[in-house]
Amino acid sequence: MKTTVFQDGFEGHMQRSLERAAKREKGREKGERLEAEKIITFADPLDMIECLTAQRVRICQVIRNKRLNISSLAEELGRNRGSVSRDVNKLKGFGLLRLREQVNPGHGVVQIVEPVAQRFEMRIAL
Repeated sequence: MKTTVFQDGFEGHMQRSLERAAKREKGREKGERLEAEKIITFADPLDMIECLTAQRVRICQVIRNKRLNISSLAEELGRNRGSVSRDVNKLKGFGLLRLREQVNPGHGVVQIVEPVAQRFEMRIAL
């Protein structure tokens, strides 16, 4: 996982934000689609630590590339289905994942795990 620490304060943040906005505007003018992204700001650093366990990060990495149901996801990760289900629900609660119902012919309905965005940015507000 890549971590970037900026020490240029509010002015640097504003400059980066304006550069991102200009880049997006140029892409929009060319007809390019914006990639979905989500920014989550944690008021308590402990909440971020709870959210980002190694196993939960692995779930997000796998789900970014493949849409799987919980059983298939557990198999892909080599983990217990119950543990994966708890982690998916925790990530869903933090707003990183969603469950989409899909008809499984002959077996009813299955829930597919999906990311809410392809890119996530997480921050801690102290």
